Amino acid sequence: MIGFASGASANQVANDKNAGSGSPSPGVVFCDAGCGEAMSEAKRPTFNWMDLLWLLFLAGLALLPPVKEYHKQFILLAFGVVQLREGWLVDRLQVRGAAYVVLIKIGLATLLVNHTGEISINSSYWPIYFLPAVTAAEYFSPWATLFWTTLASAAYCSYLYLDPEVQELEIPTESYGLLAIRILFFFLAAMLVNRFVVESRRLTQQYQDTAETLAETNRRLEQAQAEARRSERLAALGQLSAGLAHEIRNPLGVIKGSAEMLTQKLGDSNPLATELAGYISTETNRLGALVTRFLDFARPLHADLTPSDISAVLDRALNDVAQFWKGAPIKVEKEYQASLPQVSLDEALSEQAFVNIIQNAYDAMSAEGGGVLRVQVNTARRWSPDRHTVDGVEVRIADSGPGILPDLREQIFNPFVTTKKSGVGLGLSIVSKIVDGHHGSIRIEDSSGSPVDGNKNRGACFVMFFPVAGQQSSAAQKTHLVIS
Repeated sequence: MIGFASGASANQVANDKNAGSGSPSPGVVFCDAGCGEAMSEAKRPTFNWMDLLWLLFLAGLALLPPVKEYHKQFILLAFGVVQLREGWLVDRLQVRGAAYVVLIKIGLATLLVNHTGEISINSSYWPIYFLPAVTAAEYFSPWATLFWTTLASAAYCSYLYLDPEVQELEIPTESYGLLAIRILFFFLAAMLVNRFVVESRRLTQQYQDTAETLAETNRRLEQAQAEARRSERLAALGQLSAGLAHEIRNPLGVIKGSAEMLTQKLGDSNPLATELAGYISTETNRLGALVTRFLDFARPLHADLTPSDISAVLDRALNDVAQFWKGAPIKVEKEYQASLPQVSLDEALSEQAFVNIIQNAYDAMSAEGGGVLRVQVNTARRWSPDRHTVDGVEVRIADSGPGILPDLREQIFNPFVTTKKSGVGLGLSIVSKIVDGHHGSIRIEDSSGSPVDGNKNRGACFVMFFPVAGQQSSAAQKTHLVIS
C-alpha cells in the first residue's frame, strides 16, 4: 500500500488504515481474471452466465468493508449497469460508444476510490482502475489503449494534487515508487489484453477472408459446372443439328433444282404450275437459309484475331442493318469514347455478332412503331476468373423496345430460345459463342428507353466486354482461334 503520513513511516500508516477498514489486500490477478473476462463477455446483448458471474463479483465487493458506505454500494451498482449495457451502447454508437464506456468507468473508479479510504489514494479498491484500462484494450488500437490507460492513471494520480488531506501529508520517496509500480501494472495489463485482442481480430479477419474466398471459389465452381453442363448440351445439340442439316440439305438441293427445271420448261404454257414451282423455289431458299444457320451454330468457327478498331466494326454493322431496313423509322444515337484502345477481334465474326443484336433491336422496336437505338463504346475494367483486373472496351447496345422478361434473360443465349414469333432462336446463341471465343463477356440489362407513342418502354440493353489487345506488335499478336 501507498502510505502518506507526517512524522510516521508509510508502512505504519498503511497498517493503521487496513486495521481500521478491515479491507483485504487487493491483487492484480483478481481484477485481471475476474473483471477482464467478464467485460469481454458482457458485450453480448442477451443476459448469460458470464453476466451472472460479473454480478456475483460486484456483490462480493459490496459485502466487503466498508459495508455501510452507501456511496460505495451505489457506485458498484452503477458499474454493474454499465457493464451489462456496454455491448448495447457500443453496438449503437460504435467508437463513440466505446469511448463513453471507458470514460464512465474512469469516472466511477475515481468516485469509488474516493469513497473507500480515509486517504483516497490509499484505498484498497485502487485495482478498480484496471477495468477502464482493460476495456480500452478490448476496443481500441495499441496507441489508443496507451492513451486511455494514461488517462486512467492520471485520474488515479489526481488525488496527489486534488485531495486536501494528501496535500497536508509528508510523502516518502518509497511511496512514489509504489505508485509507479501500480501505474506500470495498469499499462502492463492493458497492453497484454490489447495484444490478445489484436491477434484475435487478425485471426477473425483471416477466417472471414478465407470464408469469402471459399464462397467465391464455390460460386465459380458452380458457374464452371453449369457452363460445362451447358457446353455438353450444346455439343450434343450441335452434333445433332449438323447431322440433320446435312441430311436436309441434300433433298432440298434436289427439290430446288427440280422446281427451277419445271419453271424453265413450262415457261408461259402453264401459269399455275409456274407459280407453284416459284413457291417451291422460294420456300426451298428459306429452308436452305435456315439450314445454313444450323450449320453456323453447330460447326466450329475459325477466328483470326488481330488488333482492330472496334468502333469501325460497329459502324459497319450499323450501316449493314440500316441499309436494308424497311420497317418503322429507327433513330440511332452513337456515343464513342475518344482514343479507344485496340481490341483483338476477328472482324467478320464480331461484325456478324453486332449485326445479329442490332437486327433484333430493330425488329423489336419496329413492332412498337419505331424507337431509338443507343450505342455506347467506352473503356472498362473487369475481373478475370483468376481475380486479376483486365482492361478492355465495353459496348452497350440499348433499344427502346418492349425489353426481355427477367425469366428469359438467363436462357436467352441458349439455342432455340427466342421472343420472335418467326424466330428460330439461334442468333443470340451464335453471338454468345462469338463473344466467348473472343475471351469477352455479354449480359443483358434494362435500358432506360424513350417515349414511343406516349409510352415509356423498358427496352433491352446488351452489354459486351472485349479485352484490349496486348502491347506487342500486330504481326506477332495475330492468332488463329477455333471457337467450338
